[in-house]
Amino acid sequence: MCFERGRMLTGNIQALYHYPVKGLTAQRIDHVRLNPAQGFPFDREFGFARHDSGYDPNAYKPLPKTRFLMLMMDERLAGLESHFDTETWQLSLHVQGKPLMAADLSTQKGRQETETFFARMFDMTADEMPRFVHAAPHRFTDVSVASEALMNAVSLINTNSVKAFGEKIGQEIDPMRFRGNILFDGWPPFSELDLVGKEIRIGDARAKITLRTRRCAATEVNPKTVKRDLPLPRLLVQHYGHADMGVYAEIETGAEIEPGTPIRCEGV
Repeated sequence: MCFERGRMLTGNIQALYHYPVKGLTAQRIDHVRLNPAQGFPFDREFGFARHDSGYDPNAYKPLPKTRFLMLMMDERLAGLESHFDTETWQLSLHVQGKPLMAADLSTQKGRQETETFFARMFDMTADEMPRFVHAAPHRFTDVSVASEALMNAVSLINTNSVKAFGEKIGQEIDPMRFRGNILFDGWPPFSELDLVGKEIRIGDARAKITLRTRRCAATEVNPKTVKRDLPLPRLLVQHYGHADMGVYAEIETGAEIEPGTPIRCEGV
């Protein structure tokens, strides 16, 4: 329902993030335009596919997230601070603020250097070297295998849900563990999970919540310490009977949004 004790659900966007390269650092953005059925701009449009992923640039098909370098299996990725320029394809990597490497992924040389870097990072043989991939307009989102519509959905995290969960387990939980596109507050904890099939407004944009986000072991990795320190999926099930945190929404009417933009549910 869109009402909590007779009050319309109304909140505000706290922050916007995209993850240009699957598995690497979130990049905070000041504003973005959401367009119908086009996903969150530059989100998971690039990735590093495993050598046996089955990725074929000439015959694209959605692949499970385990076919890529990603946090659930490769938690050491959390120790890298990365920035990817979506216009120039320049990738820079840092560790604790210190430059580690930089490469131009628009060139074969830059791609090979970066693929070699990750192969060495994860002790892979030459035959196991990952491959830098880009398949726009396709995205390497976790739910891309479910449908094209979900591949182009945006992910929303209610930070009040994260806070309530942390209070329940007696631990402060960083919302960044959940790697969402839109972080917002103002709604009661977990109220978003009951809105599957309902329409919401994100500023002037209209969206439909289509799926609850079931959490995997990637959320166990502390983005600051790079250690698996909290079994969050198991704790969600233990305390709430499900492993869901956040929702996916499909954009139906586009608009510009930014931190502070209201997010509300008006229907019943």
